[in-house]
Amino acid sequence: MDTVSTARELRERLSGANRIAFVPTMGNLHEGHLALMRTAREHGNAVVASIFVNRLQFGPNEDFDRYPRTMDADCSELERVGVDVLFAPQEREMYPVAQSYRVQPPPLAEELEGASRPGFFQGVCTVVLKLFNLVQPDAAVFGKKDRQQLAVVRGMVEQFNLPIDVVAGETVRAGDGLALSSRNNYLSEAEREEAPSLHRVLRGVADKLAGGRLDYGALERAACDELARRGWKPDYVAIRDGDNLRTPAPGDRPRPGSLIVLGAAKLGTTRLIDNVDVGD
Repeated sequence: MDTVSTARELRERLSGANRIAFVPTMGNLHEGHLALMRTAREHGNAVVASIFVNRLQFGPNEDFDRYPRTMDADCSELERVGVDVLFAPQEREMYPVAQSYRVQPPPLAEELEGASRPGFFQGVCTVVLKLFNLVQPDAAVFGKKDRQQLAVVRGMVEQFNLPIDVVAGETVRAGDGLALSSRNNYLSEAEREEAPSLHRVLRGVADKLAGGRLDYGALERAACDELARRGWKPDYVAIRDGDNLRTPAPGDRPRPGSLIVLGAAKLGTTRLIDNVDVGD
């Protein structure tokens, strides 16, 4: 694996590559990330990963400074799964001057994660567009665990006419159902034991929807209440259309398998997100 840290080095290394598959990350890699790298291999001859902790997507009270940086371990794992090129720029390479030009995402970005984390998707879209311009991939792989991010990035690619196939990677889970996430490292032992409850609660809502329930608001409120009883601080549980993340109208009878259930909640000081497809 070649590791490069500047745009010039990246261009030189990728000159002549005939199909590039790209996986952007913030590092602190786990098996979920590595599964995305394997998926990328199915969609390109040259697999490029990036590691960049993007300040623009962190709010003023979020964990930018304490976000784990594990570059040596990450490089070993990327090499092990056959990544060809790692782009690991310093902040001054990505933002040589203050980033006053930013991507303004659509209203969807102000809901769910966007409501809980104002400015998050503006930061995500801005850095992803910059990375796309630098890497020039033919395909880019994003995980389904961050389902709203996947939808927002797909919309940006479509509306800016970017010649990139956005590929969805399946969520990787621990044996007890917890979605793998870099933030799981923040959990205490007791919190780690409780953490799979988020997935179980969302799965319970999905099962009720699969059984024919249409009282969406009541199901969302009941799920939040259940999480709160277990000691969580829920941000949201939301039932949405799986394609566009629109809210179904009360009583709407959806197409089979078209809905997803998304949730975000804090356990102690750690905020976790997850989602479940209805019918899976």
